[in-house]
Amino acid sequence: MKIVTLLGGGALLAFSIGSYAAEAALAPAQSAINVLQSGEVSYQRDVEPILIDYCVSCHHPSPTAKGYAKSGLDLTSYEGLMKGTKFGKVVIPGDSEASTFTKLLTGTNRGLKMPMGLNAGGTLDRQYILTLRKWVKQGAKNN
Repeated sequence: MKIVTLLGGGALLAFSIGSYAAEAALAPAQSAINVLQSGEVSYQRDVEPILIDYCVSCHHPSPTAKGYAKSGLDLTSYEGLMKGTKFGKVVIPGDSEASTFTKLLTGTNRGLKMPMGLNAGGTLDRQYILTLRKWVKQGAKNN
């Protein structure tokens, strides 16, 4: 009887840990969904973490950073993003449809799609794209 109780308790513990791990894996996506349901998108709280996780590795001031070398786009700061590339601005505050920044996320800018080589689909998760588009639409504030 004790063995059955111990095995049952161990199984319950393993299930609980597995559920917690699955819940933790969904945390970033849930955070982005919460942003989409809430009001204002914050650069520091919502946008910057996406850029750091998926974009800064190629877009930081360094000769070895391919994205920076090709475009001059520095995504290590709000100022760098708003400055744009050596070809011009990429964010048009208030207009996510016309902003090169959001066009590159969806592949509607001359076939280029960022971030390059991210996954099989070659793109960010939908909720991240929607968060970034909402931020631009709301005026691309440094908040």
